[in-house]
Amino acid sequence: MAILSTPDLLILILTSAATSFLTAAAGIGGGVMLLAVMATILPVSALIPVHGLVQLGSNGNRAFMTRQHIHWPLVATFCTGAAIGALIASQLVVQLPLDSIRLAVAGFILWMVWGPKPGKVMLSRNRTILAGGLTTLVSMFVGATGPLVAAFIHRMGSDKLATTATFSACMSFQHLLKAAVFGFVGFSFLDWWQPVVLMILAGVAGTWLGLRLLNRIPGHLFALLFKTIVTLLALRLIWQTLM
Repeated sequence: MAILSTPDLLILILTSAATSFLTAAAGIGGGVMLLAVMATILPVSALIPVHGLVQLGSNGNRAFMTRQHIHWPLVATFCTGAAIGALIASQLVVQLPLDSIRLAVAGFILWMVWGPKPGKVMLSRNRTILAGGLTTLVSMFVGATGPLVAAFIHRMGSDKLATTATFSACMSFQHLLKAAVFGFVGFSFLDWWQPVVLMILAGVAGTWLGLRLLNRIPGHLFALLFKTIVTLLALRLIWQTLM
């Protein structure tokens, strides 16, 4: 069974609530920050699958609540590619050394925060399938690919509710596939069911609060806090690996 100290479990629960609040209020970024915090607490072998399961709960809840606004044809196209990416990942995910996964997660987090932001792009059906496959494959190794998926989901226009609903549906399916792949290669999710359930419930509360404070908190304050915390966590992760 997964063994977490009470302080560590409390940190994970509070972080899940805070990052869900961040995603609801700012639109994106919560998954990356949650991954950065979890990487300092969980064993590397459990990091990606447990993070994915928590994110499945968070995105699934948001997708269900906004299901009438989902653009289903785009979701279906994305999911076709995601299924192909998951099939490929199932043959590769067990072959990567744990230290390499830790460094890949840290490097990906820093790139997401400080690297060039992916622009909003128009994709054909075939390219949407390719995007679904590539982001799902990458997600198996670095966890939080939300900003990459958002780059083409946001092309739908200015309807924020439809964009959020469609993005949540795509990410839910991607995390569901991730759970299936890690379950297939032998990861025991039952060992982690208690912290996962508590983090999902905390995420629901964070989402509820974030939606209600959406227009009351300055965006630049979120950006500064997000970049500072996530950068320090990623650097700490690199230091732990090298030492």
